[in-house]
Amino acid sequence: MKIGLIDVDGKSNYPNLALMKLSAWHKNKNDSVEFYGIERCDTVYMSKVFTFTADFNYLIMANNVIKGGTGYDYSVKLPEEIEHTSPDYSLYNCESAYGFLTRGCIRNCSWCIVPKKEGGIKANADITEFIGNKKSAILMDNNVLASDFGLNQIVKIIDMKIKVDFNQGLDARIIADNPDIAKLLSRVKWFKPLRMACDTLSQMDSIIRATNMLREYGCKPSNYFIYVLVKDIPDALERVEMLKELNLDPFCQPYRNFENNTIDYEAKRFSRWVNRKAIFKTVEWSDYK
Repeated sequence: MKIGLIDVDGKSNYPNLALMKLSAWHKNKNDSVEFYGIERCDTVYMSKVFTFTADFNYLIMANNVIKGGTGYDYSVKLPEEIEHTSPDYSLYNCESAYGFLTRGCIRNCSWCIVPKKEGGIKANADITEFIGNKKSAILMDNNVLASDFGLNQIVKIIDMKIKVDFNQGLDARIIADNPDIAKLLSRVKWFKPLRMACDTLSQMDSIIRATNMLREYGCKPSNYFIYVLVKDIPDALERVEMLKELNLDPFCQPYRNFENNTIDYEAKRFSRWVNRKAIFKTVEWSDYK
């Protein structure tokens, strides 16, 4: 069979994990797999992660077209056999492995689609399922620290000397309340700074306590990367100023209204001010044009 793949979010910073798994699964069946061009295929898979990405509106010559991903329908999932296939990293020439140790989250944040898409926290895969011959892994878990399985996997990752980046951020509230987890994270080999999230002002206390604890146990580099949701500007401003004082690295993400896929202009402007570090370190928000 001839299989075509379409990464609808093609300009994303990350390779499409679902397409890499589909590619590996079909290649294991001796099917021909490549990104879709102009030749007719037996089956074409289209994956769209983001709801705001423009759709692929060109003619597709295929006997069967299958669409999936949150951008189309978050209820559509890979069959279990494919979900647990080690990805075809050659598709994007990946230097690191990609995967989920856990799925779901214990939180129920109103702005997050994870509770609807994946439900509560649960085990998903052992690191050996997708690490292959890679020495580093980008892990996309939404709340790995809330899972005993996830914590045991971190121990395994430490023992295997794998460098990791939990790119969705770690839950500062869990770290702040559990010194043993802070100690565990200090043993991890990070190939990017440890990431946490501070989506509301009420989370600042946990960020401060988690930061102090992580630094105390020697988790380096110590200028941790902090995701900051921007919905209310005064609230976000207070958070980023406190993070700056703590020598943390805030990265703002303006709130997106998923009902109409819009972002408030002022939230976008504020995020641009924070995320351009040369400006953020030298210009006050009140003076930013």
